[in-house]
Amino acid sequence: MTLFTRLIACLTLLALPATAQEGSGQNETAAAATQASRNIEAAMAMLEDAVDAPDRVAALTETTRAFEDGLAAMREGLRQVSAREAELTAALDSREDDIARLLGTLQMMGGTETPVVFLHPAGAIGTARSAMIVADVSRGLDSRANDLRADLNEVRVLRQLQQSASAILADGLRGVQEARTELSQAVADRRDLPRKFTEDPIKTALLIASTETLGAFASGLTDIADEERPLDLPSVSERKGDIPRPVLGRVLRRSGQADAAGIVRPGVVVATRPRALVTTPTAATIRYRGPLLDLGNVMILEPEPGILFVFAGLDVVYGASGDILAEGAPIGLMAGKDDDLNAMLTETNGSGTNRTGTDSELSETLYIEVRQDNSPEDPAEWFRDMKD
Repeated sequence: MTLFTRLIACLTLLALPATAQEGSGQNETAAAATQASRNIEAAMAMLEDAVDAPDRVAALTETTRAFEDGLAAMREGLRQVSAREAELTAALDSREDDIARLLGTLQMMGGTETPVVFLHPAGAIGTARSAMIVADVSRGLDSRANDLRADLNEVRVLRQLQQSASAILADGLRGVQEARTELSQAVADRRDLPRKFTEDPIKTALLIASTETLGAFASGLTDIADEERPLDLPSVSERKGDIPRPVLGRVLRRSGQADAAGIVRPGVVVATRPRALVTTPTAATIRYRGPLLDLGNVMILEPEPGILFVFAGLDVVYGASGDILAEGAPIGLMAGKDDDLNAMLTETNGSGTNRTGTDSELSETLYIEVRQDNSPEDPAEWFRDMKD
């Protein structure tokens, strides 16, 4: 093969369309990760403002949820960064031989003092035709060079994001831990909640001792209340199917699905991150809070007469029976240890996933049950985004 033919082959090969994603979409991954870091910075600012907020509980609840959402977005963003960098690196590595051959050919051409290397063996006509081919291929080569330059620049940006991730995640982890601590203290200091009734602790203890099922316990809840007064809360029946979830996570087991022990329950199990904040999805009265049967710590809310929302498996529960809560108020925290920075950085080296996280991250479970007129109903019919 002549030097001229080798040059044409190299230029043609490099001018072929690349298989990797090109265009404006190349920087979407970096933009998503950058936005996630900004969300964490915004949550840090919210934490500072929440300390002096008139309603510290509401402000700290919003701040804690903002940190959780920001950290989840940062994790997902870094996964996409890692996956995108690996994709670009593989694409560049696959063309390394082609680029090396071109550089070798150009180096040989550069050592020649005359333009004879551009002469085609067939003579002047062949040389003219070949010159036109070279011109066309060169334009394609320019386009591919620009694409290559963009890919290299994106790799540089992605690596810079990964290098700065440690500090960003550290700030986010410190912030969410501080927000949870401040929230727990603010809830403990709260004295201004309206109350629907006063719980009789003796009647409550007798009811717990005498019941063996959640249904039996729920049917006797009205018997443990003293001095109960009428309450007119907004109806939730009209919002059925559009009520927000009480916690960030992913549905692990649906209504009627058996668990590993073969037990079938009418509620759903949601996998959450450790220490995730659980909030009341609607305005409601706390009918019961505390340990119950084999369900761990339980929070039973009554958004309207005849309807109960049951949340089981919490580590920390807030409030007292009879308290009337506004929508979005904190009702507890999930169990588990706070995230470790090194573990989070290791997690983000995997492939991309959805915003709710991977199975290894969602290590805690919240059981959710809805009861209407003391009959269980599928929570997926009540809460938003639970059907898919």
